[in-house]
Amino acid sequence: MVAVGWAPLTPAERAVAIEVLLHGPISRTGIARRLGLSAGSLTRLTKPLIASGLLTETPSPAPPRAHRQGRPSLPLDIVADSHCLAGFRVTGDAVHGVVTTLRSDVLAHRSTPLTSREPDRVADQLAAMTAEFTRNFPAVAGVGVGVGGPVGEGGTGRRDVPFGALLGERTGLPVVVENDVAALVEAEAWFGAGRGLDRFAVLTVGADVGYGLVVDGVRVRSAEDGPDPGRHWIVDPGGPFTPDGEPGSAVALLSVPSIRYQVRAATGEDLGYDAILARAADGDPLTGRVVDEAARALGVLVARIANFAMPQKILLAGEGVGLVGVAGDTVRETVRAHRHPLADPVVLETRVADSADWARAAAVPAIQSLVRGGTAGGRIRSGE
Repeated sequence: MVAVGWAPLTPAERAVAIEVLLHGPISRTGIARRLGLSAGSLTRLTKPLIASGLLTETPSPAPPRAHRQGRPSLPLDIVADSHCLAGFRVTGDAVHGVVTTLRSDVLAHRSTPLTSREPDRVADQLAAMTAEFTRNFPAVAGVGVGVGGPVGEGGTGRRDVPFGALLGERTGLPVVVENDVAALVEAEAWFGAGRGLDRFAVLTVGADVGYGLVVDGVRVRSAEDGPDPGRHWIVDPGGPFTPDGEPGSAVALLSVPSIRYQVRAATGEDLGYDAILARAADGDPLTGRVVDEAARALGVLVARIANFAMPQKILLAGEGVGLVGVAGDTVRETVRAHRHPLADPVVLETRVADSADWARAAAVPAIQSLVRGGTAGGRIRSGE
C-alpha cells in the first residue's frame, strides 16, 4: 500500500494551511492578521495551496450594492476530504475504528471483537481494518491508535514494544499511537468543545478517571498521562474501599466499575450502569446513596480543577458522565460549596463518549502529525 501524504509544503505554506484548518472558513485579512503576513505574501502562499486542491474559496454573502468595491475576496477553507485518517481505539475486548476527514468528521465506523492481545496480532487486525477502510476511502493518509495505557515521549512504552512500527510496516502509512485520554483532549482542543479557547480542561469518567489540560491552545504533557491518575486523587479519605484505586479516590468513588461494585455490595444485584442511574432517578435509596456520593466526588474534582487551573471551560466526557443527568444538581451545589463566593461560574459541558468518539479522537494526533509534517512510530506495552 502506497503512503498518501500532504503535498510537500514550505513552513510558511504549512502555517497558512493549519490556520485555515483550525479557523476556516476565514478571510484572507484574518489569516494575514493572525500570522503577521502582508497581503502580497499571503497571496503568494495561498495560490499553490488552492491549485493543489488543499484549500478552496468559499461563497460568502454578497455585500450591499452600495458597498461593493472591486472583486470581492472570498474566504478560504480547507478541503476536508482531500485526505482521510483512520482512527482506532483498542480496549480489552474490542477494536473500534473510524475514518475521518481532516476536520475530524466521521465518514465510517466499524467495531470488531479483539481477537488477541499480542501486539503482532493486534497489528494484523488493525491493518486488515485499515485495508478495508482504504478500499472505500483511497485518500487515507495516516493512522491514529488510542490505548488505555501510558505512551511515553515519541510513543515509547515501558516495555518498548514498537507497535507503531509494527502497524506501519503492515499498512505503509504513518502511525501515531497515543493515550486515549490525551488524544481526546487534543481532539476537543482542535475541533471540539475547546476550539478557540486558551485554557481548557477535560475530565473523563468511565472505566477510570482521566484528566487533561490545555494552556495557550497546547495540551500540557505530563508523566501522569496514561497511568490512571484518578486512582491517587483522594476525594474523601473516609470513602469506600473498592477493588480499584486507593480508598476514597476519584476512581473508587466515580468510575463505572466501582459504582457497580458498590451497588452490588449493597443490593446483591449485578446491575448495569444505566440501570443504576435509572433506579437512583426513581428514588431507590440504596442506588441513590451511591450515585449521590459519586456526584459529590465529581463536584469536588470539578471545583479543584476550576480553583487551580482556572479554565474557561471544563468538558466532562466518557461513559460515566450520565451521572450528571441524574444528579446534576448535587454536582453543581458541591462545585459552588468548594469555590470562592466571588469566583466566576464554572462553564461545564458534558458528553457521553461512545466507541466512535474515542476512535475519532485517536485519529486527531495522526491529523496533527500529517499537517505539521511530522511522523511518529508509537510504541505500547506488551499485553495492553
